[in-house]
Amino acid sequence: MKVLILSVSTGFGHHATAGALAESLKNRGAEVEVVDIYEKINRLFQHGLSKGYLMTMKYLKTGYRVAYRYLEKRPPETSEYSITGFINTLMGMKFSSFIDDYAPDVVVCTHPFAAQLVNEMKRRDWLDAPVVGIVTDYTLPPIWSDVSFVDYIVLPSEIFIPRCKKRGISEDRIKTFGIPVRRKFSTKMPKDEARRRLGLRLDASVVLLMSGSMGYGNIKDSAGQVHETHGEMQLLVVCGNNKAQYEKLKPYDSPNFRVFSFVDNIDEMMDAADCIITKPGGLTISEALAKELPMILLSPIPGHEERNVEFLLNGGMALRVTKTFPVDEALYQLFSNPERVRIMEESIRLYHKPNASEDLAAFIMTLKK
Repeated sequence: MKVLILSVSTGFGHHATAGALAESLKNRGAEVEVVDIYEKINRLFQHGLSKGYLMTMKYLKTGYRVAYRYLEKRPPETSEYSITGFINTLMGMKFSSFIDDYAPDVVVCTHPFAAQLVNEMKRRDWLDAPVVGIVTDYTLPPIWSDVSFVDYIVLPSEIFIPRCKKRGISEDRIKTFGIPVRRKFSTKMPKDEARRRLGLRLDASVVLLMSGSMGYGNIKDSAGQVHETHGEMQLLVVCGNNKAQYEKLKPYDSPNFRVFSFVDNIDEMMDAADCIITKPGGLTISEALAKELPMILLSPIPGHEERNVEFLLNGGMALRVTKTFPVDEALYQLFSNPERVRIMEESIRLYHKPNASEDLAAFIMTLKK
C-alpha cells in the first residue's frame, strides 16, 4: 500500500504530525512518502509562504486575528470559481504529474492548504485515491469546512462534531482519532528514571518551559520570573530554533536553570517534569496531553492557538498566563494545590488520545482503493 502525506511549511507541527503518522504506517508495512506540497510546485513560493507566516505572526497579529474570525463566521466556500479555487486549480495542474508518477493508494493532508489543493484535484477527477485530512489544532479551522471533496476529516476530539455539522460536514466524513504523535510520546517513563537520565535532582520539582520549534514569544521574561520566584525548582528552558532567545538565556545556565536550543528528547523532559509552560501549539498540546502533563499556557498565536487555549481551559486541563496573572503566580497556584493538579490530570485523561497515530494508521490501511 502506498500512502502520500502532504504537509506545508508553516511551523513544525504539521511536519511532525506527518512524521508521526508515517512512522506508524511504515510499521504496518505501508510505503510512505512525506512531501511539502509547495516544494514540489514552486520552492520560491514555499520559502515565501514560510517567511510570510513568521512575519505575520510577529507584526500583524491583530490583522490575522480579525481575518481568522471573519473566516470562522462566513459560510463554507463551495464554488469552484473562487479565487482560492482558481489558484489551487493552477497548482493542482502542476502537482498532478507528481501524483500520477507516485500513484498513491491514499493521500493524507496535515495542513488545510494542502487539503484545499487536493480538494480541487478531486473535484476535477485528477485524483481518484481516498483523501484524509488531519486537523492539527483543537478547533475546526475555517478552511476545513471548504474541502467537500476530502473524504475524511480527522478531529482531535469528539466535542467538535457539532461544530462540524454546523459547518456542513456530514458525520460519515468525521473521524475522531486525535492528533498523531510519535510513539515515544504515547508511553510514559517513570519520573525518577527520566530525571536521572537528564542529570536532574530527584528531590525538587521540575518545570519545562518551551515556546515551540519557531521560538515564538519572549520566553526570557517568563523564565526570569519563574527562576526569581521559584528558584528552588529545576527549570528546563527550550528555545527551539530561536537562536536569539537562546543566546540571551545561555549565560544564565546553571543546575537549576538549564537552557537548551532545539532538542530531540522533549519526551524525556516531559516525563521528568511536573508541569509544562508552553505556547499552545496543536502538536505540543497533543504531546503534553499524551504524557498527562498539566499545562500553563502563554503567548498563543492569534486565531487557531487561541481556540486551543479555549479547549484546554474549558476542559480543566490548563491555566493561562495573562498580563494580570503572570507566570510565577500561575505556577504558585498550581504547586500550592495538589488536589488541583490531580483534577487537571484526571481531566487530561478524559480528553487525551495517546494512541491517535496507531488508530489512524489502522484506519488508513483499510482504505486501499
